[in-house]
Amino acid sequence: MNYRSLRIALLGAGSVGAQVARLLLEQGDELAARSGARLELVGIGVRDVEAKRDVELPRELLTDDLATLVAGADVVVELLGGIEPARSLLLDAIAAGADVVTANKALVAAHGPELFEAAEAVGAQVAYEAAVGGAIPIIRPLEQSLAGDRVLRVMGIVNGTTNFILDRMHTQGATLEEALRVATDLGYAEADPTADVEGFDAASKATILASLAFHTVVPADRVHREGITGVSAEMVAQAERTGRVLKLVAICERLGGPAGDRVSARVHPVSLPATHPLAAVHEAKNAIFVTAEAAGDLMFYGAGAGGPETASAVLGDLVSIARRHVLGGPGSPPSSHANLAIAAFGDVLARHELALTVADRPGVLAAVAGLFAEHGVSVESVRQDARDDEAALVLGTHTASEARIAAVLAALDAHDDVERIDSVIRLID
Repeated sequence: MNYRSLRIALLGAGSVGAQVARLLLEQGDELAARSGARLELVGIGVRDVEAKRDVELPRELLTDDLATLVAGADVVVELLGGIEPARSLLLDAIAAGADVVTANKALVAAHGPELFEAAEAVGAQVAYEAAVGGAIPIIRPLEQSLAGDRVLRVMGIVNGTTNFILDRMHTQGATLEEALRVATDLGYAEADPTADVEGFDAASKATILASLAFHTVVPADRVHREGITGVSAEMVAQAERTGRVLKLVAICERLGGPAGDRVSARVHPVSLPATHPLAAVHEAKNAIFVTAEAAGDLMFYGAGAGGPETASAVLGDLVSIARRHVLGGPGSPPSSHANLAIAAFGDVLARHELALTVADRPGVLAAVAGLFAEHGVSVESVRQDARDDEAALVLGTHTASEARIAAVLAALDAHDDVERIDSVIRLID
């Protein structure tokens, strides 16, 4: 059959980009049959044309003149990562009428509204399925499949590196440092793992998920972020003693209130029962729960990273865009019509478990419990272990606001009988 041809410019030839190029070259006929248009790879923009790559790519397709490559494309696939020059190149592509596909979660989280607005002005499309969850289809289900429903909550494991580390701490008894070394050796963690272990990567994805799910622009700086660097082997052991597992989780939810609905988006470690589905997500896998008013609970599970896996999501976006070109019509931007308020983190409600080291003398437990009561936090459970001249207290709370818990922590930190606050973890049942 004769298909119309779309000129595809690929920016980046790393682990994902090289796989996208390979699939475009090897499966061109099949992709054309699926989409109704031939996806012609006209060039691959790279920083270093001579660099060694995992996949052998045609030398004549490689170029370091990214601006010229973008100017001659119908669709630009951006897999460079980072903010610049990716942002400027995509804005130039959109201004020239090109559609864009990106897996760049940091860019979409920080500049998504700018890209969507620019695309809407010229009738172009911005597709970014691969920006969250790697191979897991989650963007399109939120944007299209659940467009007629009311999403109440999105919660999941969205960073494979931290999940690998925490899983290894639980299953192998490794320290965080030991597990991180293994993750680095296996290629799950970058040489600088800050974006993963400090929660930045997961927070970018939470920004995207919350914005889509609740039809509201959620700025990246309004997402509460905590990483896993404070998770110790003792915290893991403490969780296991009570039949629980620690995971780094992104939680995006719609909160009700007298003034109307608000949006909360946050990333932090949580303690889950070992029977919880997310507790069974091992290695570097991702899993995302969506709770909708009519559809109920839905779970999306799969590879959250990897060259071939993420390339699958990129190719899905390309086929979708090609079909739109064949059928005609403008691109459709994400909806932000709800424009809900962003809730302060202090308003979020959760159960907590606090581990304290206190002086081992009469009256300490009563004094500590009094601090909780003073700040309106109800204690649900207490465990106490004596060791030498100090004692370990583990206190579980009933549901309380993060603001009240913060006030309790400040009071504990100032109390003479409290030697140190060993850990604070949120509990999800």
